[in-house]
Amino acid sequence: MRRRAALGAGLLLAACTPQPAPRPEARYVIGEPYSLGGVWSYPKEEFGRSETGLAAVLPDRRLGRRTANGEIVDPRRLIGAHRTLQLPAIVAVTNLENGRMLRLRVNDRGPEQAGRVIGLSARAAELLGIPPGGTAQVLLRVEDAPSRALARGLPSRERPAVEVAAAPRAEVAAESLAPLPGSRQAAPGRAVPRDAVAPLAEAAAALPPDPLPEAVGLGAPRPGRLLVEAGTFFRRDLAQRQAARIGGRVEAFGAGGQPQYRVRLGPFADVAAADRAVAAVLAAGLPEVKLLVE
Repeated sequence: MRRRAALGAGLLLAACTPQPAPRPEARYVIGEPYSLGGVWSYPKEEFGRSETGLAAVLPDRRLGRRTANGEIVDPRRLIGAHRTLQLPAIVAVTNLENGRMLRLRVNDRGPEQAGRVIGLSARAAELLGIPPGGTAQVLLRVEDAPSRALARGLPSRERPAVEVAAAPRAEVAAESLAPLPGSRQAAPGRAVPRDAVAPLAEAAAALPPDPLPEAVGLGAPRPGRLLVEAGTFFRRDLAQRQAARIGGRVEAFGAGGQPQYRVRLGPFADVAAADRAVAAVLAAGLPEVKLLVE
């Protein structure tokens, strides 16, 4: 009887003891088109993307929420949110207003406010010199090699791995021929051992560290002008029609025989004026709006 009571108490204690939460599985995600903050976004892989705009500090400071690709939100880490990039991706963000540069891991969707190119965790914003609730002009560049390593190394429900059987290798017979008259025979080369090549291949495919180190670079400040872009077109008449709706102008760009035309407003004196222009474009029913820095 005493033994049964002890066993029951042990089971009760085990049931009351909090069990560790399962560790989240980081996945490689692209995702479907979605609407956020009145703007439609179309995610895609872009390993060479480079863009300018305004960075915002992410408002959600709750530790433990899951990101769009299954990772844990931690405002103390160098992480960020982007509307269309593949997740996760490694990006270099430069604050154009003070020259500070930082590498961070983009692993979530956002920011919600239209006219913001990237959302930063509290720690990333602090190191870049952006106060809570503030914004800054930034240059964002995707780092190709570490971002591709993440795409290769993480599981993905959207792009399952394809097993490829190795083709049979035929045996090749080699025969050494005598040197031609008057020529000298070169000394045989040294073969590279296979165990020396393997570490190089493994290093090339290695995933970037997680969390990323807090290494801040410093360059010269390069602030620019704030512009709002409300669409690009291959036909000038369509661009002119769009510009007439919002009081914008048409600019031709691109080289070759097929120029393109973009509709723009600005430059604006400050962020508040640029945000009002973004809101006016959205109110006109034009969801493809960007706030740029040039």
